[in-house]
Amino acid sequence: MMVNDKHLPVTSGVHQVSVMSLSGPLDDDSCVQLMRKLRNGHGSRTERRGQPLILDMAEVPLIPPSLHRTLQRVIEQADTPVLVIAAPPRVRRALERSEITGIRQYRTLAEALTALSAPDLNSQTGAPPAFEQEEPEVLREQMLHIQTKATTSGMIGVAQGILLTRYGLPRPSIAHDLLEETSQHFNVPLRVLASAVITAPPPRSIDQWFFGHTTRPAPPTAAFLRGHRAKPSHRRQVLTAAISKAVTAADADAAELHLKDAAQDGALILEQHHGLDAAYRARAALIVGPPAVCARVQRQLEPVTVPDIATDAALPTHPVGRALLEAGTRAVHGLPLITPDGHCTGTLTVHRCQPGTWLSGFQQHTLGVLATEIASWNSWYHRTIIRDALEYLHRHRTHRPGTR
Repeated sequence: MMVNDKHLPVTSGVHQVSVMSLSGPLDDDSCVQLMRKLRNGHGSRTERRGQPLILDMAEVPLIPPSLHRTLQRVIEQADTPVLVIAAPPRVRRALERSEITGIRQYRTLAEALTALSAPDLNSQTGAPPAFEQEEPEVLREQMLHIQTKATTSGMIGVAQGILLTRYGLPRPSIAHDLLEETSQHFNVPLRVLASAVITAPPPRSIDQWFFGHTTRPAPPTAAFLRGHRAKPSHRRQVLTAAISKAVTAADADAAELHLKDAAQDGALILEQHHGLDAAYRARAALIVGPPAVCARVQRQLEPVTVPDIATDAALPTHPVGRALLEAGTRAVHGLPLITPDGHCTGTLTVHRCQPGTWLSGFQQHTLGVLATEIASWNSWYHRTIIRDALEYLHRHRTHRPGTR
């Protein structure tokens, strides 16, 4: 369907490798797009030489012959192998039959990164090893980050497929450009817009996506928005103000804010944080169930306190719990974001480095009010800004060059 631009630099010392996640059935236009992104993202031809490239093809069901030519040009220009990871059997066999000089296939990113530090991989090209053995923690954090990005890439690919079919667009790149243009116009993250495209009911008419969308509800009058001068329509400002208020109100060492994503079966997505290290953020980026505290809160629909992570029944042996302990968190308190009509739209969690129950009654009340205000804002945001973005996308789908 498309090439998702997930060009993530992974560095070790003076060496660097680029990782790109591809998704959907690729076509000739996608291969041109891929080559253009590689040229723009890798610097000059001289800078690209010796810099390995890893292509994550876990979500690519098939590839055209033009991709073989594209990969061969990449290998020749970079003078280093291209490492393909997680390719489905059909794609893996196609690459094997292509006999492209310089293609290496691996099951996982970890295997590919390990291979890059082995001299025999680079002996054919003369390129130096890309990774040093003494930096496993850096690689672990990058791998977790890339895995999180891959999940997002798949959802964006699904949204593009919907637009491609619904509007009869001639090329996948047009669907990508339409999403990207709408995202930038309304300052809505591409992932959030993609989720809305996937979960919203189909447009009601040629001219309008939603009926009765002319009456816009007023934005919520939340105290935390006034205190930080955050514009209700500016998503990042609102989430930053919310997390700042939570840390102050709870006298917390760290905090995290998850919002529910209907496109991912109600999974909790880490939207904002304060004081959390990269390893924990990667683990908490997408939560689908307990024992994570935010998932317990979502399931119980009431506040949950864990006075000591280390003595909890399930967390110490779970990756999320271990990441919490490694980050220095010992106690957490989470509460649901429930709208006035009773829907849980996410969770708010505060952290302390010392074990024990620390929140006073007043602090718990203040956090409860904050959680309600965040939920009200989130509901308003989806009923106004997100709907405006979908209406814009729907109106402009016929104004794209090359569309019918």
